[in-house]
Amino acid sequence: MNTSTPAARRRRIGRRAALAAAAALTLLAAACGSGGNQASGPTGEGKDPVRGGTLNIAFWPDNTAFLCIDPFQTYWIEHRSLIRNFADSLTDQNPDTGEIVPWLATKWEISPDGLDYTFHLRDGVTFADGAALDAAAVKTNFDAFQDLVRTSGGTTFGASYIVGLQSTTVVDPRTVRFHFAQPNASFLQATSTTNLALLSPASFTKTPEQRCKGDIVGSGLFTLDKYVPEQSVTLSRRTGYRWGSPLGKNTGEAYLDKIQVSYVAEDSVRTGNLVSGQIDVAWPRNPFSVEDRKLITSSGSYLRSRPLPGVSYVLWPNVSDGHPLADDQVRQALYRAVDLKTYAATLYGADYPVVAGDFDSTTPYFTGQATKLAFDPDAAARILDADGWKTAPGDQYRSRDGRRLSVQLLLTAHGTGADLFQDQLRRVGIEVQQKIVTAAERTAAIANGQYDLVENYFTRADPGALQFILNDQLANSKALARAIQKPDVAAKVRDLLTTAGQATDEGKRKQAYTDLQNLLIDSGVGLPLFERVQYAGFRNKVNGFRFTSESFLTLNDVWIQP
Repeated sequence: MNTSTPAARRRRIGRRAALAAAAALTLLAAACGSGGNQASGPTGEGKDPVRGGTLNIAFWPDNTAFLCIDPFQTYWIEHRSLIRNFADSLTDQNPDTGEIVPWLATKWEISPDGLDYTFHLRDGVTFADGAALDAAAVKTNFDAFQDLVRTSGGTTFGASYIVGLQSTTVVDPRTVRFHFAQPNASFLQATSTTNLALLSPASFTKTPEQRCKGDIVGSGLFTLDKYVPEQSVTLSRRTGYRWGSPLGKNTGEAYLDKIQVSYVAEDSVRTGNLVSGQIDVAWPRNPFSVEDRKLITSSGSYLRSRPLPGVSYVLWPNVSDGHPLADDQVRQALYRAVDLKTYAATLYGADYPVVAGDFDSTTPYFTGQATKLAFDPDAAARILDADGWKTAPGDQYRSRDGRRLSVQLLLTAHGTGADLFQDQLRRVGIEVQQKIVTAAERTAAIANGQYDLVENYFTRADPGALQFILNDQLANSKALARAIQKPDVAAKVRDLLTTAGQATDEGKRKQAYTDLQNLLIDSGVGLPLFERVQYAGFRNKVNGFRFTSESFLTLNDVWIQP
């Protein structure tokens, strides 16, 4: 039983922060005093992997909004990373090419009309409870997915991955067929994701709430031993595992004995714990600061990073009547007013990638829009001048017809990025008012249209992810989807998403996504601010790490140098 009080926890966190910071400063001083930066990187390069050991990982806390480790129900990146290591999927996706490759399914066929997907399953695969991973087990999973979509009203996270699924049929013990009411060209990629990872049929005798709390069994190279929300997760190596993804070097049993995950809220504490050797992997929610990156590499630890695929960090404008961003010219001026390169460099360092559209660069079919987003404050001023927004003597902000050009930015936390954005728009005469709200208040504000700009994003290695923000028939927030696009633009966006999602011809699908990305910027739908990059810090004794296509953590090849 946990008898600690919030005050006691805060005191412990404070002590941990002080100790970690002291350790970090000591290590940094030692590194600097011994002749500058030490070489950072895994120490086992070129050596044979060694079995054994426990890998200690520190994540940002899974607070109230994220207390779920069930694949189909969770959207939290950290838990999806862990799921990848205890629950396998029908296919996998090459992070370098976007290609879908066989995994638990050895091959598949897609009908010419795009309505049927038939998968042929690998023989001899079992779940950790001994149950066979056969066609009946796959059907049990997908029938349960559909039931959860119905009972949740489509709000459960995994609903977006099985749009249009009508039925799942057992053809024979090794063959399963999915039938869709309309083509869903994103489904093949969906079968490679953690959200459609497969669980033992026994898992679905549990309630959705029980599954969220970890009462689940997968077929992966680790077993989920224990999940204690807001405290820890423990995984252990599964004996006899031999069906790993072909994208890894090691397709058999894990090299590691155990994975121990803790939750650490303070970035400085997490970094300090890494450089002092208390943990092996620091996995931050936001990119490391420049200072923390220097500290990590100076200590001999090393960094890895990769942009998260899907929708970038975008500010979506409320274009409803009466809102200042209903003016098309004002939205176009915003693109010229924001210095995206300086924004990225100021917040995350000079080498941080500059966002080039409403998708991050690792998203399949990405088409950069950098030219249209080029910083040009003079052009922004000309656009606003021509639109009648003028700066009166003695006023730094523009007005028209007696109304100041002021936009309200809805946030759930204050940050340096919002201040920088506010300052950049101030320089062209646009006032930004930051409104900090709780998560519940944010939902209400969106439902009632009480905002001018609000952030949103979506992590998935397929551009179809955008429909769950913009397509009001499928979006997680239909109110948001309707408010951030004018009706004529929304119809064009929906048509392009439908064309891409139903296209059985690869060239047609690529063209639809290219046209979509051009349309979004040309019509002022979304202001991308930065690429969402997943960083991770490692002790140099950790070897064999690689990112998945979703920029998640995969541990098949990871081993610890003694």
